[in-house]
Amino acid sequence: MYVTENEADTESPAIRDRNTLVVGLTGGIGSGKTTVANGFHALGIPVIDADKLARELVEPGQPALDEIISTFGTEALTPEGGLDRNYMRQRIFADPVQKSQLEAILHPKIRLRIRVLLANIKAPYCIVVIPLLLETRQTDLVDRILVVDSPEKEQLSRVAARDGLSDNAIMVIISSQTDRNTRLAAADDIIVNDRGMSDLDGQIQKLHRRYMDITHDH
Repeated sequence: MYVTENEADTESPAIRDRNTLVVGLTGGIGSGKTTVANGFHALGIPVIDADKLARELVEPGQPALDEIISTFGTEALTPEGGLDRNYMRQRIFADPVQKSQLEAILHPKIRLRIRVLLANIKAPYCIVVIPLLLETRQTDLVDRILVVDSPEKEQLSRVAARDGLSDNAIMVIISSQTDRNTRLAAADDIIVNDRGMSDLDGQIQKLHRRYMDITHDH
């Protein structure tokens, strides 16, 4: 299941069950993180997705959206009153200071929600998808780091097809993230996403067995 805040007891202490192995899933933009997370989800493994939590945080009426408007102005809103993600993406990637301002609003709230959700999970292991796991120094939330790795040309083609961005715009995002070698060096486990779904499913199944073995050994 994908775990959402609605399924958690938000009044519970943000202390997780140490019997649950927490795997932090990360990777560069367009590497295939969501596809891999869906693969674990299909095996019945709980998945917490930081991006999904971030979207919940900025829904109309949420305090985080009010803070963003106060900081960035009403230009950050769509005509319907939601967050204009394309506008915000352009602003923060053009200005590191504004990027830090947005992160200061969202990251502590996302971190708290992840901790609360983890405290309510009863499973041998779970996946926490945090695209900026290394950049935001959130590794203390997880027991193992799983990196989804993909060649740069694959990243470019996937993001262009998904978001309609130019190669230059995508390269700006890639260059703002932890470089590939640093990410791989931090990994406990690596999934290479460059050979199609059949190969990817095989790697997910292999890691699933490994994580289950680890939990049984403890």
